[in-house]
Amino acid sequence: MKVLMINGSPRVSGNTSIALKEMEAVFAQEGIETETIQIGNQAIRGCIACNTCAQKGQCVFDDAVNAVAPKFEACDGLVIASPVYYASANGTLISFLDRLFYSTHFSKAMKVGASVVVARRGGLSATFDELNKYFTIAGMPVASSQYWNSVHGRAPGEAAQDAEGLQTMRVLARNMSFLIKSIALGKETYGLPEAEAPQRTSFIR
Repeated sequence: MKVLMINGSPRVSGNTSIALKEMEAVFAQEGIETETIQIGNQAIRGCIACNTCAQKGQCVFDDAVNAVAPKFEACDGLVIASPVYYASANGTLISFLDRLFYSTHFSKAMKVGASVVVARRGGLSATFDELNKYFTIAGMPVASSQYWNSVHGRAPGEAAQDAEGLQTMRVLARNMSFLIKSIALGKETYGLPEAEAPQRTSFIR
């Protein structure tokens, strides 16, 4: 079993990394492999709605999105982590996620998702909600913790002082591990829920 972790911070060893490393330690204890990919420091443009991915099976822009896509398909869980900018996620991360979710056509159903947000003070819950929307449009169960999945810290390393935030990360990783294992057992016993063909309606007709 494997969890793919996306770090949306431009800082490789920043406070967002501290939050993810707290989770990594728990995943290791649970026997779940992890891979962390740093996205926030890469040059990733936004989606241009060209729909080329519908024919090519991958995004027209051949960058980290296409490199990560097979890792996303193979993983059992996805953690998306971001610092908070103006009560929103890192813009590079959002461009990456828009294109990753839109250009990949494999089923994401029952992959467990979790979002993690880091800020000095405010904007955490708005960013948390923003990131969770990627999971809930794709049939992905969302892992929760004892509190909203957030850690506080501004200067490098300050997140290590947020005892409650780090505990929230550990509980989140344990809950996510439980969900991943439970879903794996459920698949063996019951299979996946029946999928219906999408019904696309327009509000102007």
